[in-house]
Amino acid sequence: MARLFTSLTELENDTNPILGSTTSPTILDQQKLQKLLINDLIYNALFHSDPTIKETSQELILRIAKLCHAKLCSIYPLYKAIGQRKVEGFVVPAINVRALTFDIACRIFQMMKKHQIGVVIFEIARSEMKYTQQTPQEFSLCILAAAIKENYNGPIFLQGDHFQFSRDKFLQDKDEEINNLQHLIIEAIEAGFYNIDIDASTLVDLSKHDIAEQQKLNSEMTALLTGYIRKNQPTDVTISIGGEIGHIGDRNSTLSDFEAFMYQYLQRITSIGISKVSVQTGSSHGGTPLPDGTLKEVTLDFSVLKSIGEIAKDKYHLAGAVQHGASTLPLSDFDEFKNNNTVEVHLATALQNSIYDHLPEGIKNDMTAWVMTNLSQDKASDQTEEQFIYKNRKKAFGPFKRALWDLEEEEKEPILGQIEFYLTPIFTKIGIINTKDLTDSYFS
Repeated sequence: MARLFTSLTELENDTNPILGSTTSPTILDQQKLQKLLINDLIYNALFHSDPTIKETSQELILRIAKLCHAKLCSIYPLYKAIGQRKVEGFVVPAINVRALTFDIACRIFQMMKKHQIGVVIFEIARSEMKYTQQTPQEFSLCILAAAIKENYNGPIFLQGDHFQFSRDKFLQDKDEEINNLQHLIIEAIEAGFYNIDIDASTLVDLSKHDIAEQQKLNSEMTALLTGYIRKNQPTDVTISIGGEIGHIGDRNSTLSDFEAFMYQYLQRITSIGISKVSVQTGSSHGGTPLPDGTLKEVTLDFSVLKSIGEIAKDKYHLAGAVQHGASTLPLSDFDEFKNNNTVEVHLATALQNSIYDHLPEGIKNDMTAWVMTNLSQDKASDQTEEQFIYKNRKKAFGPFKRALWDLEEEEKEPILGQIEFYLTPIFTKIGIINTKDLTDSYFS
């Protein structure tokens, strides 16, 4: 188990035999770095109460990442090639990591090395940052530390998922909500999030009879934030930006929705635009729990992905359509994505369920009790207790972040083993096995 340094002197004494110094490190002992030191550094970078030790640990992780050639990248060059039909045959998984971020990232990097996988996106949404208590900087440090531990030296993709407008806050104070999202964008870019999904689909107004009017605010705000991202991206990086035309959980997207959005969006941008578009096909985030806590079966309309993805590529040279809420779908659905112009699938809830289903009973009961005590006011009158807990238990990840981190390795292994068991067939079905040589060619 990782430990907190008692002083800056102790940090330096532990570091110097392995890295030479804390200010100008050189890797002198790769084995001890991977087995011992990086575990302690990321733990102190997150949890130490002394700001000097905390910041020194953070800076060291960034310096070591450079030495190890663990590089944060934009997936834009690859998506540009996909949009030009120069590359095909696989779908990129984007994985939301809500808890045990360092440990789960380590296991995914192990899988990537084992199966020669070139592209996996690690992502976190605006809402998830809040309830899991993970800032962009913290999330980035965890992923980089995991890459160091696993000696992974390929391109690393961090994505801001659902940088979403709150409809209520936007209607109440438009400028303040725009300002909040712009602050988040700056924070994310500074942390190395070179892939950002703008989600103004919450502003789509289906009460309007004209489709262009329905998509008007969505296209305006997506264009506004596109310009803001381009203005603030590093000079040597083209951030990959995603747009969204249909709010996940609402009615399914149509080709007319997409065309109306793109026509207005392209009129409003003066720089490189989005490289993909998220659509609604019948899924929902987290799935729909039935009264007994099991999930309702979902039937996806793959024609939405196929038709919009095809026009996205042929007319606008985008990489294709994005499927959100994929992790609770049956495994057989993953056979269909490659053939239906899907460029990216988002996987979140199944990983969360793997954590909860394999937690030691003590901490699991404590987290459930926290939900029942602190969120009881959110329980709808028509919800069973099982439905309420399933929908809200993710919000315990923040308060129990350190307790989860402090689990013994043998307590974490059933969780990580289940995640690998879940992801392996998906990675096979979406075609990313043995893609490393192909995808690495797009990243210097």
